[in-house]
Amino acid sequence: MSLRPALTLALATLLWLGGCATRAPDLPSLPPDAPQPTGTVGVDEIQRGLASWYGETFHGRRTASGEVFDMNDFTAAHNSLPFGTQVRVRHATTGQEVVVRINDRGPHVRGRIIDLSRAAAASIGVVQAGVAPVVLLRD
Repeated sequence: MSLRPALTLALATLLWLGGCATRAPDLPSLPPDAPQPTGTVGVDEIQRGLASWYGETFHGRRTASGEVFDMNDFTAAHNSLPFGTQVRVRHATTGQEVVVRINDRGPHVRGRIIDLSRAAAASIGVVQAGVAPVVLLRD
């Protein structure tokens, strides 16, 4: 190998390694109690969208997981989360939260991301409105 290609290779390697060593500037962090800025996804956030609820019509029937639906339990239906997964549901307007266990599939209405049992919906103020914006968080 002649001297010129070897120097070119060495220089290219140094420039490439030097580019990998640069750091992005540190950004200021938000206080722990500050809400997440709109349009960003927090570390614990799973999904954002509309929640609805279901109750008496399905009370006592089998869910997709095979267990009997009890509208007084803190459970929910989600289209893709595994059965048994616990998620925290935060009402996006009021900040009220409830922890539910996924035991059913749904909702079966376009634009909604979760169907809460009546008890879960009541605890965060969704029953009267019927539908509310929520954030699903890892529990």
